Amino acid sequence: MAEKQLRRSRAVFPIGTVMKLTDLTARQIRYYEEQKLIAPHRTDTNRRMYSLNDVDRLLDIKDYLDDGYSIQMIYKIYNEPKDVTHESKQLTEDDVRRILYNEFLAAGGFDNVPGEKPRF
Repeated sequence: MAEKQLRRSRAVFPIGTVMKLTDLTARQIRYYEEQKLIAPHRTDTNRRMYSLNDVDRLLDIKDYLDDGYSIQMIYKIYNEPKDVTHESKQLTEDDVRRILYNEFLAAGGFDNVPGEKPRF
C-alpha cells in the first residue's frame, strides 16, 4: 500500500498533460495553486510537475465548482481540520438552496443560469 501511495504522489506530469487530463486551462490550474488548493512540485528550473494525487484533486475541485461551491468553501474543505464525528461538510441554508436550484435546472433541461445566454 505504501508503494502505491508513493507512485500516486510522484510528480511526473507537466501542466500541458494535466490540462488534457482535466479539461482545465493552464490559467485555471495556476489560479487553484494561487488559492492554495494544490501545491505542485517545482523542478530545479522552477517548472511545475503534478502527481496523480494532484490530478485527482483538480478533478475534485472541478466537481465542487460544478456543484456550486465557492473557492473559499473548497479551501475550507481541504484545509480545515476534519471532525471525525461528521463525515460530510455542514452546508448553510443558502448553499443547499443554490445546489438544489442548480440540480433542478439541470434535471429539467433548463441548464441556463440566469444572466447567461442559452447554449443553442
